[in-house]
Amino acid sequence: MSESFGATEAWVIQAVQWLKLLIETVGAVTVGIGMLLAVWQFARMVALREANDYNRIRLTLSRYLALALEFQLGADILSTAIAPSWQEIGKLGAIAVIRTGLNWFLSREMVEEREANAAVARARHAGSP
Repeated sequence: MSESFGATEAWVIQAVQWLKLLIETVGAVTVGIGMLLAVWQFARMVALREANDYNRIRLTLSRYLALALEFQLGADILSTAIAPSWQEIGKLGAIAVIRTGLNWFLSREMVEEREANAAVARARHAGSP
């Protein structure tokens, strides 16, 4: 019985490691897509000589970074399911706290930026005939 349990445990650990790798890859791809979109928006803005509204570009990038951090945090949570020691769990916990903090600050900045943009739009609308 313990032999089959050991084989099942090894299979579960292997499956979780593959799932963690997949989720980390999705997070990395998400960052890449966000970077490409931000660079595209920036290049387009420069080429068309539009007003220097970098906030829209920053918000685009921030959304993708926040989403990528969520994927990375999910991968970290999976790691705790198979972490072999309290030291590993502690490291993963510290990483999770840092990533959660970064995500919180990014989200707060996005909300503040949206509110500022909405206030500017309301002011423009109120000032127009």
